[in-house]
Amino acid sequence: MKLLVTTAIAAFLATTAHAAPLNVPATLKTIDAQLDRDYPQLDALYKDIHAHPELGFQEVETAKKLAAQMRSLGFTVTENVGKTGVVAVFKNGDGPKILVRTELDGLPMQEKSGLPYASQATAIYRDEKTFTAHSCGHDIHMAAWVGTAKQLVAMKARWKGTLVFIAQPSEETTGGARAMLADGLFDKIGGKPDYGFALHVGNGPAGEVAWKAGVLTSTSDGLDITFNGRGGHGSMPATTIDPVLMAARFTVDVQSVISREKDPSAFGVVTVGSIQAGSAGNIIPDKARIRGTVRTQDNAVREKILDGVQRTVKAVTDMAGAPPADVKITPGGKMVVNDATLTDRTAVVFKAAFGKNAVVQDKPGSASEDYSEFVIAGVPSVYFGIGGYDPAEIAKAKAEGRQIPSNHSPFFAPTPEPTIRTGVEAMTLAILNVTGK
Repeated sequence: MKLLVTTAIAAFLATTAHAAPLNVPATLKTIDAQLDRDYPQLDALYKDIHAHPELGFQEVETAKKLAAQMRSLGFTVTENVGKTGVVAVFKNGDGPKILVRTELDGLPMQEKSGLPYASQATAIYRDEKTFTAHSCGHDIHMAAWVGTAKQLVAMKARWKGTLVFIAQPSEETTGGARAMLADGLFDKIGGKPDYGFALHVGNGPAGEVAWKAGVLTSTSDGLDITFNGRGGHGSMPATTIDPVLMAARFTVDVQSVISREKDPSAFGVVTVGSIQAGSAGNIIPDKARIRGTVRTQDNAVREKILDGVQRTVKAVTDMAGAPPADVKITPGGKMVVNDATLTDRTAVVFKAAFGKNAVVQDKPGSASEDYSEFVIAGVPSVYFGIGGYDPAEIAKAKAEGRQIPSNHSPFFAPTPEPTIRTGVEAMTLAILNVTGK
């Protein structure tokens, strides 16, 4: 995928690139002074959201909390966009229109962080009750999103333009961005934004800000495969066609597509994350269902792997003499591609603000993200990362040969301070850099 910048947008970028540069030290001092006043509220909001996560398209209470925050700041708020999304608009004279995105949803998993505000919440996921957790960090994002809005309203004498703060549902299922766009997001805000910004917390050092121009994330395709067999007694496998064996064989054999068919230098991953079959140890079931994901950073590699998945399924069922499997491949998030000009412009501010903690990411990440839908829709964007763990804790773990928990781990637990503060600082500076008078 190649990001296309229209002639009008390119001209606008060229014009604004010659505007007076942002006085980063003085602006950062103002931001930090406001943050000192705002932080207790942001911390309380973060911990409340962390303790009460909701799954994709179920984020009713979370959306209400963010909508109330934005109304209290003077934003015009529209709820239920793309089912549970929130759109908050703040107009402040003539200037660019800036989209700022956060996610609303949590994950269907149990948190094991041991935090005093750890989630004990449950929800229904795929017709079954499950624990829920903000183990991806969306709670950090929401707190930083609200904190940035507070900053920009307090500093409205310093910038001109229109802020479009969107709280997007169901990022984890990669359907929320498309739902908001299909629900007429751009019509609701009076046209396409001139720029877009989003951030994501990871398990790097808190206080660090990272970015990369061009391709930043991977594509995502969901696998849902049901192997159809013939059930029977566990002591008489010869009278059956064992779907559990087919699911196991596929899980192992599909990795040969990665190791033997894909260029070793090209990124590509096939992961089976769920195998469901049977009810008892002495019963061979008649069906086994697997769910998984395919991640790539190149369309040719994607097609090769998806073809390999189909061939592996057929080979497994042919070997077992089984009926054809039911195969569903669901395209998910596409690659996020950061606008090169806007990224370079933002990087100047990040380097001035964060010094040695401003880091250029050397290669795309393996995760996927449906913020790509806004980029594909024509919003030149910068999607950047912030670290979430105490550097001392990272150093200790390294010395002890331990891994710091990553996103989606039940033990993932970013430290709120200074992570939220860094997110607010970076996002506010990035926006002021394109809206300053």
